[in-house]
Amino acid sequence: MQSSELLNEIIARAVDSEMDNLIRDLQRLIRQPSVSAKNQGITECASLVADIMGDAGIDSQILYLDRGVGDVRPGFNSKANPIVYGEVKSKTNPNGKTILFYNHYDVQPEDPIELWDKDPYSGDVEGNYVFGRGASDDKGELITRIKAVECLVRKTGDVPCNVKFVVEGEEEIGSNNISEYLKQYKNLFACDGIIWEFGYVDEMNRPIISLGMKGLLYVELIAKGPSRDAHSSLAVLIENPAWNLIRALNSMRDNSGRILVKDWYNEVRDFSAQDISLIEQEPFNEEYFRKEYGIKKFVNNIAGTETRKALAGDSTCNIAGLLSGYIGEGAKTVLPAVAMAKLDFRLVPDMVPERQLERIKNHLEEKGFKENEVAVRFIHGEAAARVSATDPFATIIQNAVKEIFGSIITNVSSAGTGPMHPFIETLKSPCVSVGSTYVYAKIHSPNEFARIDLLNNATKCICNIIEKFAKSG
Repeated sequence: MQSSELLNEIIARAVDSEMDNLIRDLQRLIRQPSVSAKNQGITECASLVADIMGDAGIDSQILYLDRGVGDVRPGFNSKANPIVYGEVKSKTNPNGKTILFYNHYDVQPEDPIELWDKDPYSGDVEGNYVFGRGASDDKGELITRIKAVECLVRKTGDVPCNVKFVVEGEEEIGSNNISEYLKQYKNLFACDGIIWEFGYVDEMNRPIISLGMKGLLYVELIAKGPSRDAHSSLAVLIENPAWNLIRALNSMRDNSGRILVKDWYNEVRDFSAQDISLIEQEPFNEEYFRKEYGIKKFVNNIAGTETRKALAGDSTCNIAGLLSGYIGEGAKTVLPAVAMAKLDFRLVPDMVPERQLERIKNHLEEKGFKENEVAVRFIHGEAAARVSATDPFATIIQNAVKEIFGSIITNVSSAGTGPMHPFIETLKSPCVSVGSTYVYAKIHSPNEFARIDLLNNATKCICNIIEKFAKSG
């Protein structure tokens, strides 16, 4: 029996020796566009992920949902992008614990293309950086986990616990079908702990272990006016729907950012004492952050602990898009027929998206906005999720990551959103986020990149997590 120290050293050398192959496989994934918003390259990328898993010694298969109304493929739901499932059963410990890695193979659109310095699907390597859409979000994270399992299998002939992969193709469009996938394949996906699809590393190279994610409610507000665009001189007679929309938006939050919808905060739970302690300890370089985003101050001039409390636990009402009338070059004197705003609301634990949606509708009605004047269209909703810092799984992850990186940051909740809640709810397993994504890696933006040194450390980290989890009893 090898000592854990010797085994870690052997695995670390194996990871180092595999980095060229890791980068090549990441380039293969980047060079295969997989834009779910455009239904571009989805099935091709799913097949590629399955092939890369197979080459790594991971049994893989492509899963579909059962057929629904209007499907064209017999037996399958044609409206749901496929999931790639991977599995390696432990030979020495087949009845032991099972860890599941959740990732996604779809990416954001590359637009605006003119702001890229390189082809967004080039996968070009320059020094310590791999460039391309998905380099970090989420193909880089996925490849570290596949390679970690490959290194364990090739160097030891086995994995110390059972390992599963669930890799979806709809995360960037809201994971609309993941709940149904989890219900249909609940037994297949059964596990004892889940590692989330990403994890940030800060500017001091400290991995940020997130114990939760905010939820999301995404809606459109649509204000209607005349039956067609009119000449703006008729504004003395015809009410402009854009003004109605502005008044509706203005009624929903005050200048401090507090949401004015009745009962919006009814279910919000206070941070625990331990949560507050973690938040107070969490480093956050405010000056660096403001410089990175080109801003002079934060909302309400908050600073210190309040910034971190806001990121982890404040609900938000954000205008994600506005459209009305003429927005081209020069002037066009028009009174628009329609005005539209896209809104996203970040939710915190115990806020139910469907309930918050009804509160928005009631709010607009109470403020005098009739349905035929300002309508609410539901786009997507996800509940928030949060695991206790004292959960044994969270403790295992923190200790394993600290051994590789030296120091860590434990984050009560990510400010972002993903379908963590249905995983925890359906599989009844704790879920923790950890990974290799540099916090300023320009995900969802032009010139997205992954740092090779972080890909290396994250791969070693995943190996250590699997080892520690297997031994946790």
